Amino acid sequence: MSGSDRGPSRRALLAGAASLVAASQAGATEDPHAGSPFRRLTEAEWRKRLPPEAFAILRREDTERPGASPLLHEKRPGTYHCLGCDLPLFRSAWKYDSGTGWPSFHTALPGAFGLKTDWLIGVPRTEYHCARCLGHHGHRFNDGPRPTGQRYCNNGFALRFRPA
Repeated sequence: MSGSDRGPSRRALLAGAASLVAASQAGATEDPHAGSPFRRLTEAEWRKRLPPEAFAILRREDTERPGASPLLHEKRPGTYHCLGCDLPLFRSAWKYDSGTGWPSFHTALPGAFGLKTDWLIGVPRTEYHCARCLGHHGHRFNDGPRPTGQRYCNNGFALRFRPA
C-alpha cells in the first residue's frame, strides 16, 4: 500500500506539524519559518508540485524501498536540499554509506529540521521534518559514525542534490 493510500489525515498532519513546531522551538522566541508560504499549501497543491513518490514521503510520512533512490550513490561535492521547499539540509561531506539502502548523513545543517518522537512501530524513534515546509524526511538514530554518532536516515526521493 502506498503512502498516498494510507497515512495521516490533513487534520492529523496539521496537528502533528503544530506539535513538531512547538517541540522544535521550545525555548526559542519564534519560529523563523512560521510565515512560510509552503506551510499554507493545500494537499492538492502539494500533489501538483511533487512527484508521487515525494508526495507520499514528504506529506504522508511514507518510506521508499531500500536502494530505490538514485541519490544513494551520489558522490559529488554539493548540498542536499528538501525537494518540497528547497531548504538546504545536508552537505555532501556529511554523507556516508550506512549499508541500510537509504542516503545517510552524520550531521544536518543547523535549524534544518524539527524533531518528534514516532511510535509507529511500537518503539520510540526520532523522526525529523523539514523546518520550513514540515515535510517528513526520515529518522535519526544514534548508531552513526564520528564525529556525531548520529545517522540521519533520509528518504532520497525527498531530497534534491545541488552540485557545488
